[in-house]
Amino acid sequence: MLVEPRRHASGLADLTEEEAQRVGLWCMRGARALRDICGAQHVYAAVIGDNIPHLHVHLLPRYPGTPREFWWDRVDEWPSAPRGGEPEVAALVQRLRSAAN
Repeated sequence: MLVEPRRHASGLADLTEEEAQRVGLWCMRGARALRDICGAQHVYAAVIGDNIPHLHVHLLPRYPGTPREFWWDRVDEWPSAPRGGEPEVAALVQRLRSAAN
């Protein structure tokens, strides 16, 4: 899941205080939805910005049973992680959107 401000900002330091509060609020709501809707055991948050100077916060869910070698930046490499095709992802997005509001 990605959280990004409406206004283009290169990084966290470029946000206004109001934008930073909103980004933080939406990160919390997104993480809570990933936990409550998807069953995430833990949600990592990362701002990378190496390739494109545009702020967006990555919310990366870690599910119960994820082996330690797949924690943090390797969560999407775990072969047994929950996955889905386009219809499943679209349905999940709708559920997350409803829960985050």
